[in-house]
Amino acid sequence: MSLTSLKVELLPRFSSNFIANIKAAFYMLCGSTRAFLFVKPTFAQFVLFLVSALCANVLFSHLSADFGSYFNEQGLISYLVWPAIIVVAGIIMAKRTQNYSLLFVPAILWLTADTVLALLQSAIQFLDIKGVLPDAVYTVMPTLFTILFIWQTVALLWIFAKQQRWVWWERILMTVGMISLLGVWQKNVADQPIFKAKQVQPSISEAMFYAQPMILDTVLQDIHHGVKGTTEWFFVGMAGYADQDVFASEIGQAKDLFDDRFGTKGRSIELVNNPKTWESDPIASRTSLARTLKQVGERMNVDEDVLFLALSSHGAVDEAGTISGDLVLSNPPLELELIDPVWLRGALDASGIKWRVIVVSSCYSGAFIDRLKSPTTAIITASRADRASFGCSNDADMTYFGRAFFSEGLRQQTSLRQAFLQATRRVSEREALMGFEPSEPQMSVGVVMQEALPELEKALFFHAKDHVITLPKTSVMLDK
Repeated sequence: MSLTSLKVELLPRFSSNFIANIKAAFYMLCGSTRAFLFVKPTFAQFVLFLVSALCANVLFSHLSADFGSYFNEQGLISYLVWPAIIVVAGIIMAKRTQNYSLLFVPAILWLTADTVLALLQSAIQFLDIKGVLPDAVYTVMPTLFTILFIWQTVALLWIFAKQQRWVWWERILMTVGMISLLGVWQKNVADQPIFKAKQVQPSISEAMFYAQPMILDTVLQDIHHGVKGTTEWFFVGMAGYADQDVFASEIGQAKDLFDDRFGTKGRSIELVNNPKTWESDPIASRTSLARTLKQVGERMNVDEDVLFLALSSHGAVDEAGTISGDLVLSNPPLELELIDPVWLRGALDASGIKWRVIVVSSCYSGAFIDRLKSPTTAIITASRADRASFGCSNDADMTYFGRAFFSEGLRQQTSLRQAFLQATRRVSEREALMGFEPSEPQMSVGVVMQEALPELEKALFFHAKDHVITLPKTSVMLDK
């Protein structure tokens, strides 16, 4: 049956037409042309589902919006562009086939399906807000929402192609064209959401600005001296990027892990770039990190104590797309310099700290390995020097690597290498599930550290306070 000869029989009751259109939408989403047997394309049904789809999308936008977002009328106009395009397509189709019962068929099918799918997304988002979703759902949620967004339009095109018996290349051509238009439309909707976050220019009060040196001095003074004759670990964490909470959360959870499980309370410090912590934590900058490393080096017994340095941020890529691998420091309205591996090596050497375990959680973090190598250093990075790492989204509390290494590996294993290998497997599985290019986390251990690490780990994993540890003698700490 062609579209020209397709007859649409309307039902006498409004409610019956409503139910029939919902059935038609489900058949369409399943790719079945039986949708044409159920669809009831009246003007009243068109208006009903236009309003219902709009309301469902307003609900989803509200549930997805950041706290403090405001209603954006432009978002309504942006949303209505695509239904308008489909109505125009229905008019053209009805005119060409001389079958005017087709006028509202594409629009009603699409709007009905959009209503159903927007309500489904709203339900998922509501469960997310309530915190009842299992962790596995968060890994697939972005992909799921993308599929749902494309599904209804591709399904609509598919059933019309089947009904008209288009050849395969016509179907592919129309699908590619439709998805391209969808991409343009989605970009416009993303720029003008129905609920839009207020654009607040970052600012720092005078009191907060002048409090920062005192905050840093206070936390540095609170670092305990190491006990002579006992190997102890010191934790320094740095969250570099203020515009996303995930980095502050990751370093905060890593510090809590070291304080609670590994007994570093009193020997731990975090430097955080985040607007929420200006009055409580020292900011992350070259200056604060250099001062912290220097102070920690003075409080440690450098021949027997160990520094665990955790850095979490974005990896730097310039406007031309060139990868530097440097660690981004951002805390508007301050302008902060990047952390590059050459500078970091110099700051570590100047601190006098001998035994070093350094974890860099960022894209392209493998670039740090060659510059930070020393016989008494172990370096762990979230990725190769030319690979991105993943998980730094606005709704995440840890990156993929941070969760796998800090939250899982270090809690479940009894050595850094075992924790790293477990984290590598978990990250690889998660990236494969999401279809991402493997980040390939890296680990490099200096020749002297390889010998000393099993003994040093006893003080970390088993709190061997009274355990006498014999470390290899070395005077070549600064040599590669």
